[in-house]
Amino acid sequence: MNRFLLSFFAFVLLFGCTPKTTQQTTETKPTPKPNPTTKPKSICPTFDDAPNPEQALENFVLYRDFLKANDWKGAFELWQKVYKEAPAADGQRSTVFTDGIKFYEHFMAADTTKKEEYVTKVFKLYDDMEKCYPDSGYVTGLKAFDYFFKYPDRISKLEQYKLFKKSIEMDGGEPRYFVLNPFTALLVDLTLDEKVPVAEAQKYQKIIRDAIEKGQANCQGKECENWAIIAEYAPARLEALESIEGFYNCTYYKAKYYDGFDAAAADCETLTNVYSRLKWGQCPDTDAAFAVLQEAMKKSCDTGPGPLQVCNELLRDGKYRQAADCYEELLPKINDNAQKAQVTLIIAKIYYAYLKNFSRARQYAQQAAKLRPGWGDPYMLIGTMYASSGPICGPGRGWDSQIVTWPAIDKWQYAKSIDAGVANQANKLIGQYTQYMPSVEDGFQRGIKEGSSFYVGCWIQENTTVRFAK
Repeated sequence: MNRFLLSFFAFVLLFGCTPKTTQQTTETKPTPKPNPTTKPKSICPTFDDAPNPEQALENFVLYRDFLKANDWKGAFELWQKVYKEAPAADGQRSTVFTDGIKFYEHFMAADTTKKEEYVTKVFKLYDDMEKCYPDSGYVTGLKAFDYFFKYPDRISKLEQYKLFKKSIEMDGGEPRYFVLNPFTALLVDLTLDEKVPVAEAQKYQKIIRDAIEKGQANCQGKECENWAIIAEYAPARLEALESIEGFYNCTYYKAKYYDGFDAAAADCETLTNVYSRLKWGQCPDTDAAFAVLQEAMKKSCDTGPGPLQVCNELLRDGKYRQAADCYEELLPKINDNAQKAQVTLIIAKIYYAYLKNFSRARQYAQQAAKLRPGWGDPYMLIGTMYASSGPICGPGRGWDSQIVTWPAIDKWQYAKSIDAGVANQANKLIGQYTQYMPSVEDGFQRGIKEGSSFYVGCWIQENTTVRFAK
């Protein structure tokens, strides 16, 4: 195996695909009322329209007090009166509707035999709320949010996506913060499944990025934490669309991989990866960056002739699918299992780092491990894939995103147990990601004890052992 490939992929794993599991925090859930600057004005009855406005307002205040005291029965009786006479409250808020949803979700939790009945009532409230506030995307976004997180089986992902898109369009192309993470997840999944046109996905990924930039620039106080969560999740999730050739343009790849580094001082790993990324981004051959990179690569990289040269050049030129096919075609011609294992692992890394197909990458990594027993590198790669799945398997933070650290650490521990050569890197990653495991409190809330067996779903689908951050 020549020095070009060995150094190239060492760099890819460290520079191109840094795992993005993040520390625990709360979800970016919507507030119970619209943003202050965009309060919807209702066309439905308000307190002033009630037969007895003062009594309607008093009932509203009383049922809210009962709710605070957890007197659900007393609160619900008064709420029903308010909802009948003044569902829009003062005309500036959707509190009566959202409280109604809270009531039925409470009843649903207390009596699961009536779940379908209560869910129907919940979405009847959403439908009525949309009629009362037809000029705001808040209600539609809130409805889509609950479909996505609470009732995902009631409508398809594509229908959820269309609801979020409608909310964004109703708000003039400026998404509310709580829409962004679930909308991003749906946009990426449906685009990769070819259910959303690439041109449409390109439009909305820009809307998402612009919203994050604006939100972080203008946020105040606690709302900045919500924007920080979104900024960690959405861009990382949108990286999956890099696997679509031509989705992002040359400007995107130059800003991400070329700008800010010194080509003259860079090593072969950095140079070849950047060159490859610019090629994938369809930067023109006349771009001055290529001349700089090529000159630096002459000094730092030794590609050398050999049977792998054609495949190497395809990889260097950003022709990732063709490169993977090229290496695959070479495998039957390689008699030495150690070399065959190395080439198989290269294919795995292409699928992981560039084509963003984690399942396929794992298949090739497992094949490489079988071809060369006692080799830790394939398990190091699988562990890295698991660790970087936080934004794929969850919202980027919190339980669903943090539990991926368990199978990741399992793989790194196994890698160093069979191969002393990877021990230092394995220990470094284990130390780094141990702090990102779920907390004892998170486990307690779910009735999960440390040391117990746990099945991690998502694309990982493996049993692991529960461990908590110390």
